[in-house]
Amino acid sequence: MSDPARPRAAAPDAPTGVSPAGFRERFTQVAAGLDAARTPAERERSKKEIIALFKGVEAALGELTQIREDIRGLVDRYKQAMATAAPAQAPQFPGQRPAVHADHIGASTFIEKGWSLISLGDHAGAIQVLQKALALSPGAVEAQSLLGWAQMLSEQYDEALATFSRVLMNEPANALARINVGYICLRKGIFGEAIEHLSKAIRLDNDRKATLYAHYYLGLVYFEREMYEDAQTFFRKTLKLGPNLIEAWFELGRALWFGGQRDEAVEAWREGHRANKFNPWARRCREMLDLVESGGAIPRKLLT
Repeated sequence: MSDPARPRAAAPDAPTGVSPAGFRERFTQVAAGLDAARTPAERERSKKEIIALFKGVEAALGELTQIREDIRGLVDRYKQAMATAAPAQAPQFPGQRPAVHADHIGASTFIEKGWSLISLGDHAGAIQVLQKALALSPGAVEAQSLLGWAQMLSEQYDEALATFSRVLMNEPANALARINVGYICLRKGIFGEAIEHLSKAIRLDNDRKATLYAHYYLGLVYFEREMYEDAQTFFRKTLKLGPNLIEAWFELGRALWFGGQRDEAVEAWREGHRANKFNPWARRCREMLDLVESGGAIPRKLLT
C-alpha cells in the first residue's frame, strides 16, 4: 500500500504550459510522484506521467523550432528590405554551417552560436560569443574566420583586418579570407594591398565564390583609381563567372559611362535591369537609366 504521508498531486495527461518554468514545475511534480510510488499501480502511473511529460516537451520543442525558422524568415525579409534601401558591396556571408568538432572545453558551441548570430544579422552578438570561443580555444581558425566576418559586417575594419590576417597566417590559401582582406583594403583606400590580395585569390582559384568576388572587387579598385578600361575588363570577367551578380552590371555601366562609352553604359544598365527587376541592384540600374533619360548627372561616388 502507498504511504498516506506521501500525498500526490493529481497528474494531467500532459503538461498544460509550454514555458520552461512550467515544464520544470511539472518535472518536479512527476519526480516527487515517482519517489513516492510504492505499488505497481503507482509506478505505472509514474511511467505514464513521465511519457506524457516527455511528449509534451517534444511537442513544445517542435513548435519552438518552427517559430525559430519563422523568425529566420523575418530576418531574411528584413535583410531584403534593407538591401532594397541600400544594397551592400560586402561579400555575402557563406550560407553553409562551419564544420566544427565537439570539444571538451565548449569552444565549438560558441562557434556554432556565432555562425547563427551572423546569419541572423546580430553581428555585435556574434562578436561577443566568438571572442568567448577564442578565449577557450585561441587557435580555432573557424572562430577567427567568423569573427572577422562579424567585424567586417559591423564595419570594424581595423579589427577585421587584424583578425583575417591571423587567419591567413595559419591558412595562406584561404581564398575567402583573402578577398575579405582585399575588400577591407578597398574600403580603407589601400588600393595597392587590395590588388595584391585580390590577385592572389584569383591565382589560388580554389573557391568559386572567392574568385568571383575577387574579379568584382578588382573592378571596383580600378574604378576608384579612374582606370576605367581595367575596371571594365574585370567587371566583364565577373559577369562571365557569375551572370547573376547584378551589381557587376551596375558597376560596368558606371565604368563605361565615365570611360566615355555612354551608349554601352546605357545598354549595360538595361541588361542589369532585365536580369531581375526585383533585385535591388537592378533597381539601381533603372535609376541610372532614369537619370540618363532626364538629363541628370550620373554620380561617381556610390561605393556603399
